[in-house]
Amino acid sequence: MSDRARITRRGLFRGIGTAGLLAGCKPSERPPTTTEDGEQPPPAGSAGALGPGPSPLEFTLNGQRQVAEVAPHVTLLAALREQLRVTGPKVVCDRGACGACTVLVDGVARNSCMMLAHDVDGAAVTTVEGLSQGGKLSVLQEAFIRHDALQCGFCTSGMLMSCQALLGRTQLEREDVEAAIAGNLCRCGTYPNVVAAVLDAAKGSA
Repeated sequence: MSDRARITRRGLFRGIGTAGLLAGCKPSERPPTTTEDGEQPPPAGSAGALGPGPSPLEFTLNGQRQVAEVAPHVTLLAALREQLRVTGPKVVCDRGACGACTVLVDGVARNSCMMLAHDVDGAAVTTVEGLSQGGKLSVLQEAFIRHDALQCGFCTSGMLMSCQALLGRTQLEREDVEAAIAGNLCRCGTYPNVVAAVLDAAKGSA
């Protein structure tokens, strides 16, 4: 074994001691990190910083202003269901693969399990509860019923929200609907009925 590859007992303990010394340094004694533009990030506890405890979150939910104290690590899905008791978005895969938790954020369909709650600060969030008005089902919900576009119903709330994002288009084709619901898993296989319902609703809403 060459001298370069040999590890001595003294060298080993010297390396361990150095690593332990660096790990024990206070954060204030460590070199400050900088952002891409060369500026230092705000210290923890300053304005604009979140955590580690709950921080104020304000957004619009189904047309109503909401103010809540939410921890930085909490997802939008968890905040909706567990803190605000809005249970339309479902917890299924919890990894953005099934679409059951889909909501609209400023009109765009998003998987709420893949967003932090604080990502919607100041935004408008719509869940399936916000589709009906005054106790009357929306055009899309009525079309789902007419075309039998739901069976077990577990995917339906997310499917409705993915489809609702399409209805503002002036021209809607079958391919548009199929692309929009590609991320919504329906184990009952009602996809053809969903497509028919959305195209029907698009005519009615127009």
